[in-house]
Amino acid sequence: MADTAEAYDPKKDPKRRAKSKDPGWKYAYWPTEDKQVVECLLCGKVMSSGIKRLKQHLLGGYGDVLVCEKTTTEIMKEMQAWIDKKRRKMPLGIDDTEEQEDGDQDDEVEEVVAVGQQASQASCTSAPPVASSGTASKKRAAAAFFKPAPTKQLKIAPLLLKSPEELVRLRHAPGAKQLSLYRSGKSDAERNVAVKYICKFLYDNAIAFNVVNSRSFEEMVEAIGQYGHGLKPPSYYEASDKYIKEAVSDLSDMRKKHELAWRTYGCTLMSDAWSDRKQRHLVNFLVNSPEGTFFLGSVNASSETHDAAYLAGLLGQKMEEIGVDNVVQICTDNGSNYKAAGRMLMEKYPKLYWTPCAAHCLDLMLEDIAKIDRFKDWIVKAKRVTTFVYRHLKLLDKMREYTGGNELVRPAATRFATTFYTLQSMHKNKEALRKLFVSDFWTKNKLAKTETGKHVYEVVMSMTFWNVVEDCIRASHPVLIVLRLVDGDENPAMPQLTAAMEMCKNKLNESFSRKPPLLEKLMQIFRKRWDDQMMQKLHGAALFLNPGRFFDIMENDLDYAQTLRMIFNQVVTKMMDGDEEMIATIDVLADDYQQVRGDCFDTKIAINGRKRKSPREFLSLSFIH
Repeated sequence: MADTAEAYDPKKDPKRRAKSKDPGWKYAYWPTEDKQVVECLLCGKVMSSGIKRLKQHLLGGYGDVLVCEKTTTEIMKEMQAWIDKKRRKMPLGIDDTEEQEDGDQDDEVEEVVAVGQQASQASCTSAPPVASSGTASKKRAAAAFFKPAPTKQLKIAPLLLKSPEELVRLRHAPGAKQLSLYRSGKSDAERNVAVKYICKFLYDNAIAFNVVNSRSFEEMVEAIGQYGHGLKPPSYYEASDKYIKEAVSDLSDMRKKHELAWRTYGCTLMSDAWSDRKQRHLVNFLVNSPEGTFFLGSVNASSETHDAAYLAGLLGQKMEEIGVDNVVQICTDNGSNYKAAGRMLMEKYPKLYWTPCAAHCLDLMLEDIAKIDRFKDWIVKAKRVTTFVYRHLKLLDKMREYTGGNELVRPAATRFATTFYTLQSMHKNKEALRKLFVSDFWTKNKLAKTETGKHVYEVVMSMTFWNVVEDCIRASHPVLIVLRLVDGDENPAMPQLTAAMEMCKNKLNESFSRKPPLLEKLMQIFRKRWDDQMMQKLHGAALFLNPGRFFDIMENDLDYAQTLRMIFNQVVTKMMDGDEEMIATIDVLADDYQQVRGDCFDTKIAINGRKRKSPREFLSLSFIH
């Protein structure tokens, strides 16, 4: 008896399987008396949702079920064939919560709605569906027959669910609570499985990692999640033909929204010249408005002479395409040919403003700062240090060990921004670098005996070098802050720009007050690159209309506030082009705004909204309507 008991294997006991033709029972049994609990014979995984869940486990492709590690292609085909065979059509209204007593629980149901069919016809004249087998099946068939089916059944959840675009926009909105917006009810382990497959797709197809930072990637993942498991991926035809046509149609609809914003608020026409890998000289044209930035087109100008007349002609054509009255300003780089083109267009269109690219001006400021005699030679030496470290892999690995994985080189959008960000990183890791170059690793390394190695050692150990690096950081950091502001995509920079540059100038004066010669050189750069080129009246008017900044200026510098009001009046006079009635109306509204009076500006809600709302949101009820 003992031998018999020891030899008993529940996995082979036929009483631990349902009497069913379901192929899932070839790979499962009941490990306990609870017949809702089944165990996979292949991998030993126990699950509590019956044989249907077991088949999903063997087949794979279900988001809420882990695939069996030991399943085979043949088993998958067997499970899929059975599921396809058992799939049948049943009318809506069936209560499918009862369980089948024979263990055959995997009937797939396709909901069928007879549009326009009356409930009385469904209950009295329609023949009942024939049950396949089993008591539960008969009960469900009877319930379906005697229960009137509605003519139209709508699911509320999909109607309330936000679109992927809306959800992604909410996640990136200021003050958004990321955790609640990403909550899905799934465990970290389940998310890890999904993310692993997403990353594998990126690796297998050599897709750049920064694609995961794009809005469209987030929207794609959200759309797949909203669909649920079983999504059939797009075919080659759909990707290469069908949905390209839909994308073109969507782009056309998007342009209509942008055109409405151009007419309502005005816009900025921007040009950006660049050369591609084939050395073709291309000029991109973009339009910016409160709706966002829209790519208007590109022109191959390789065979043309880029003089002022040619550039003014190109920009004029694009203005005609947008609508001349809709273009408030054009923004280009500040090359002499573009400056001349801007002057020609402002003479032709009296309401128009030309503004050089703020990011380009700031980058030129950084270039000039790097050329200051006190900085120039030491910046070159700093580049030699980073080049030497990154050229020798063992030294690079040891450097990362000493810096805790931090890098010395910090790439940025422009070459000169990269230079100063790298200096910041070197200064942050100053002690780690000095320890590296006095360590046994360095002193015993043959690189320490080379001329270049000795020079690098001297630079890193030089206190003069680090003092100059500190001055470089103090001189460049305020400019880099403004560069990040104007180079961002989230919020318009113009309302902040004049105030930001004023703060930049004040910070430089504060940092170098004890070094007058160096401060004077920095102020010369400031006047040359900013005051002489970027001090545009349009920027002053934008600062006047920025309540989050203007009322602080009113409290601290009344004369400057009055200057901004004067600039605003000049801009209005130019843009209204002799419309005295409109000028008078705007003047009254501007008085109310500046003196905080009237229903729109003197309420507690309006005062509290100065810093919380964007200038457009704050002023829309008054100036726009």
